[in-house]
Amino acid sequence: MRNSKSAKLFARAQQILPGGVDSPVRAFKAVGGTPLFIQKASGAYLTDADGRRYIDYVMSWGPLIHGHAPRSLIKALAHAARHGTSFGAPTALEVQLGERVRELMPSLERVRFVSSGTEATMSAIRVARAATRREKIIKFEGCYHGHADQFLVQAGSGLTTLGTPTSPGVTRAAAADTLVATYNDLASCERLCEAFPDQIAALVVEPIAGNMGVVPPAPGFLLGLRQLCTGRGIVLVFDEVISGFRAGSGGAQGWSGVIPDLTCLGKIIGGGLPVGAYGGRADLMRLVSPEGPVYQAGTLSGNPLAMTAGLWSLSRLTNGLYRQLAELGATLAEGLADAARRAGVAVQVNAIGSMLTPFFTSSGPVRNYQSALRSDTARYGAFFRAMIARGIYPPPSQFEAWFLSGAHTNRDVERTLKAARDAMTEIR
Repeated sequence: MRNSKSAKLFARAQQILPGGVDSPVRAFKAVGGTPLFIQKASGAYLTDADGRRYIDYVMSWGPLIHGHAPRSLIKALAHAARHGTSFGAPTALEVQLGERVRELMPSLERVRFVSSGTEATMSAIRVARAATRREKIIKFEGCYHGHADQFLVQAGSGLTTLGTPTSPGVTRAAAADTLVATYNDLASCERLCEAFPDQIAALVVEPIAGNMGVVPPAPGFLLGLRQLCTGRGIVLVFDEVISGFRAGSGGAQGWSGVIPDLTCLGKIIGGGLPVGAYGGRADLMRLVSPEGPVYQAGTLSGNPLAMTAGLWSLSRLTNGLYRQLAELGATLAEGLADAARRAGVAVQVNAIGSMLTPFFTSSGPVRNYQSALRSDTARYGAFFRAMIARGIYPPPSQFEAWFLSGAHTNRDVERTLKAARDAMTEIR
């Protein structure tokens, strides 16, 4: 790989981009080796700068539920681009996509489009603080909600300890208003509410965790959060940047039946183009400028290319697609667990629908961030490299989700499982 085109591009990139990448996980530091520079993609496959093809399970970190570069999407984007790529003015496309999002997720009575999931989450928290006139928020250890200052915190020595920054540049004052609870542990949230009565504006949660690897909510956990927030006057925010339209056409809230006050959505509503959204109860969203006093703006918000891709993508979410993805996901999850078992490698596979994570751990089920951290990251790195060598592209981190798409076939999964059996044997 030293003389590969990817290696040469990475060497050049390190002279101009911090760490040679524009997002940290891409650098392969968690798994070792040189990152692959991708030249093109189609369907379920990536092709790197050296012309090698891989079955892709990253899918641009989730939004490509229909696969890479579907022909009809490219055609729709080309048509839209001929009329202009950005106006900084309203278009009918924004209205149409907003109506489609509300049709699929009725809890989003009003919706505001932005350009990223980070924008969506930080804006939703601002609305919650304005509505409650409180300042503190609760988040969960291991759940990622973008890189806004208020989210880059970790737990202290106790559950009622104020957050401390996990990134230089985040002030202690910003972090102090963020309280950190344990995912799938309702009691940890209750203790925080008791310790800071009438001070908590919002509780933000990934209803299906995806940023510590896939960790489904325990039975009753989401309902318990809903009841806690209702009783305490706290705004419940579901970060469905990953789970939205992955868990089903109604997202995790449709799947679970638990309805939040505000919802954050990400790239999947733009077919993989840069887009995000936040929305929810009409009374809360009326606080957003220009209707209300909460300021938030963006030149590229609602741009016609992202809206076109979103309409294309969301109009093709069918029951048949979700059945296909669930079947492939179950086959892949069971096959990975079986490959590990046969090789004598300790692996716990968490899966839900088209998302899954094989945790390389012998410490039992993974239910929260602390149990996820018991994974053998070095062994996952070895597994990752062995899979790459066999033409399979899994996430370059133990703590990320694998994603399937409508472009993946049974043959792709069979080939992946054959590679996994060989890779597990190689690393045992």
